[in-house]
Amino acid sequence: MDKIQLEQHISKQFDADLEELKRSMLEMGGLVEKQVTDALRAMEAGDSALAMKVIEKENSVDSLEMSIDEECILLIARRQPAASDLRMVMAVFRCVRDLERIGDEAKKIAKIAIMLSEEGGSPKGHVELRHIGHNVQQMLNRALDAFTRFDAESALAVMPEDLKVDVDYKSAVRELVTYMMEDPRSISRVMNIMWSLKAVERIGDHAKNICEQVVYMVQGRDIRHSGNDDD
Repeated sequence: MDKIQLEQHISKQFDADLEELKRSMLEMGGLVEKQVTDALRAMEAGDSALAMKVIEKENSVDSLEMSIDEECILLIARRQPAASDLRMVMAVFRCVRDLERIGDEAKKIAKIAIMLSEEGGSPKGHVELRHIGHNVQQMLNRALDAFTRFDAESALAVMPEDLKVDVDYKSAVRELVTYMMEDPRSISRVMNIMWSLKAVERIGDHAKNICEQVVYMVQGRDIRHSGNDDD
């Protein structure tokens, strides 16, 4: 198992700064995970109150993103990290972008949950949304766990799951398009489910991106544009 080894630095404060940076990112990850879980639960239950809580968390996520960005910039300026330390800082800097965007997608799902609870839920698509939603939640959880443990092999194992999510998403869209053609009265409500499915699919993409950053941080390999090949 490949794991990054944080060397002991002359300045113990440097080690403390790196640990704080990691802690801040994982705090943001936990908050975003909760947003996704609650947004999907609100959609399934038609729970507008829970959906509103997801929306209200957006400010906290945005604040954490800006705070972590500043931490990264200051750490580079003050400590001039090199090698694995610099890769860790850069990986965190990139990951928080993906976490913020996951929060945005969760907010979209929450807004749609409120709309559907007011207008009447869609008769189709909830089973597919539940299935794909569960899969991307697992991807996100495993991606953050791989980051926590500096585990590149686990990160690489998560990445192929994004292809399965894409296949399931395309299959669900085809079914929903067929249903709308057969029952045009359902178009408005089913389209809302389709937008939710797209948001969930995008969460899977961002979870994959986090896994790519784990590999970069641990192994020094940039695999962002090399598909899922880990040769």
